[in-house]
Amino acid sequence: MNKSHTTLLSVLFIIMQVAAISCNEKQRENNSGSTEDSLAAPTKNVVDTKTSTRDVNFVTAAKITMPAVVHIKIHFNGSSEYGASGSGVIISSDGFIATNNHVVENSSAIDVILPDKRAFSAKLVGRDPNTDLALIKIEAKNLPVVTFGNSDKVEIGEWVLAVGFPLSLNTTVTAGIVSAKARSIGIINRPNGNTTQNNMAPESNMAVESFIQTDAAINPGNSGGALVNTSGELIGINSAIASQTGSYAGYSFAIPANLAKKILDDLKAFGMVKRGVLGVSFPSPSAEGEYLKQQGLNPALVKGVYITGVQNESAAAAAGLKEGDIIQSIDGIVINSSTEFSERIARHKPNDVIELSFLRKGKTVKVTATLHSEDVTKTKAKSNGVLKEIYNRLGATFAPLTADIKQHFNINAGVLVTKVRKDGFFGQVGILPGTIIAFINGKPINNPEDIDIAMLGAQSGIIQILAIAPDGSKVVFNLSLGT
Repeated sequence: MNKSHTTLLSVLFIIMQVAAISCNEKQRENNSGSTEDSLAAPTKNVVDTKTSTRDVNFVTAAKITMPAVVHIKIHFNGSSEYGASGSGVIISSDGFIATNNHVVENSSAIDVILPDKRAFSAKLVGRDPNTDLALIKIEAKNLPVVTFGNSDKVEIGEWVLAVGFPLSLNTTVTAGIVSAKARSIGIINRPNGNTTQNNMAPESNMAVESFIQTDAAINPGNSGGALVNTSGELIGINSAIASQTGSYAGYSFAIPANLAKKILDDLKAFGMVKRGVLGVSFPSPSAEGEYLKQQGLNPALVKGVYITGVQNESAAAAAGLKEGDIIQSIDGIVINSSTEFSERIARHKPNDVIELSFLRKGKTVKVTATLHSEDVTKTKAKSNGVLKEIYNRLGATFAPLTADIKQHFNINAGVLVTKVRKDGFFGQVGILPGTIIAFINGKPINNPEDIDIAMLGAQSGIIQILAIAPDGSKVVFNLSLGT
């Protein structure tokens, strides 16, 4: 993998590395009934996860999976030399292959090598940086496939296999158990070379992380490979590892199959992802506890997702949701974290109707909401004028933190206030130049674009700013953006 894809990412005192995951192996006999002509629908997981270790048949699952996991090699800038490699999973017999976005992004050519040593040039059908998924296609027929399983049925403690092409080796199979679900590690859509936690580009605020965490060993080259249950059903697309060295150190992360199927179906049908949008904001997983404490709430007692803002004219606004509501279920499925919430919404398309159950002032309320579409062009057109007005009222300018400032305050993230007008909001409440903006409405602020997103999300409402004053003390400000 090239340098831009092997940057170590600092997350919760460990360094997260997006690992380009790949594989290669010898051809095995085709499993009858394993080919599909279209993207396979989720099937019920028939594995009895309560069986003893001696009853688990890893051999059968490996034989089913290995022929349908391929080695992907990438060319950059028209070069004839390979610049990166990864893995892919054949999901239809006519040549559609799932992999990671970070494996194929910025590629000028994509080669696919099957386990039987046949090589193909692949075309990029579509990719989705917000979930780190991509779909490519080779011209071939009667290929073996991996059938989609139901990732909702996966249980913690269940045996799984990871299949891929790590470290330029041929097809490699490793085993482990599911050690966690709905895990967010803050790695999707970072600007190149930036290792700040939860740092996302302005167009990336739809990023979804709800990984299946396992202890099945994977290494660079496994990215885009298969995570399967003991029936050989696809339950995840391997995407990342947690490591201080760049190699496997105990934990790996896969995109759940149920989310992946929706994204891949969209890429196949439209070449892009059509997302249903509810239109609410909420604290990121890393900031949630601190934000709830600032609100005088005990994080251990908040069961669900605390809403910090509702966008104007959104599906949430039409359904009557308000800041301070705690969403507890979607379509009857209990939501325990913001990562679970994001994944459930991401499985839906525009105009889907969902049922929400939320807590408001101690009472449970049930409503339906019709999800809106994600209209990037329209949003950008409206945003320019709105942001100009908001920043005029704030009366302040901002800049990224320098390395010296980060070292001085011993912090990874934040945005520096560089100028303050006395007649602006910041001047009126006493925010001084040199102040560091750390959080807005519970969201970490890592660059000036994050402030844009936070302000647009709040628009006419109240915003809460957690900051570090020039003397190092922590301060909280509440500002109204209303007229």
